[in-house]
Amino acid sequence: MRARRAGRAGARYAQWGLTCRETLCSAHPTLKRNFMPVLENGYHDVPADKIVAIVTHLQMLEQPPARAEAAGAWTLRRHDRIDLDVYRRIYRRIGAEWLWNSRLVLSDEELAAHVHSPEVEMHIIETGGVAEGIAELDFRKAGECEMVFFGVAATQIGTGAGRWLMNRAIENAWRRPINRFWLHTCTLDSPQALPFYIRSGFTPFRRQVEVLDDPRLSGNSPRHLALHVPIIV
Repeated sequence: MRARRAGRAGARYAQWGLTCRETLCSAHPTLKRNFMPVLENGYHDVPADKIVAIVTHLQMLEQPPARAEAAGAWTLRRHDRIDLDVYRRIYRRIGAEWLWNSRLVLSDEELAAHVHSPEVEMHIIETGGVAEGIAELDFRKAGECEMVFFGVAATQIGTGAGRWLMNRAIENAWRRPINRFWLHTCTLDSPQALPFYIRSGFTPFRRQVEVLDDPRLSGNSPRHLALHVPIIV
């Protein structure tokens, strides 16, 4: 999962084979009428320094029954004002292989505005005091919770840690008076992510195409990462 600003509207869409038409998205009542880019059928060239992801938005409108979970030596720690360097280390540890980058380009002030907000809960799963996963819950929009980032370290994949952390995330989200819990994932993430979220009780409601700078070419991510997204040279 990742939180990135949507693409820019206007004349630049012509570069990507896009057109603009007025649409009404009925997926959720808070979405208003607006101009949205629409991809025409066919192939569309992408500059070599860009990468493209298909983004799927998912939501749950009520708390589902808890799914069975494995027993493990995991503990959940909530950070009220996490140290910014600690946050960045955890963020890299969990998301580097999936090209998580949006938080790494923020200044301390910009990052603190997100992670130190009283309406953002930072839940870290630990084993023996070592951070092994993250569930970042954003309650800044009334009546909603967005899970901005979720994931576990590569060492924990297949151990049940992801299910254990997701159960805790759902519990913590619905402890507040919300009527919608949502997130988004994309094709840069693990192929296991989307079916995992659906099994967890989330329902897809929107699909987008995201075009962004390749962080490996800008130096923000090592070039050897994310072999499932080859660098175009």
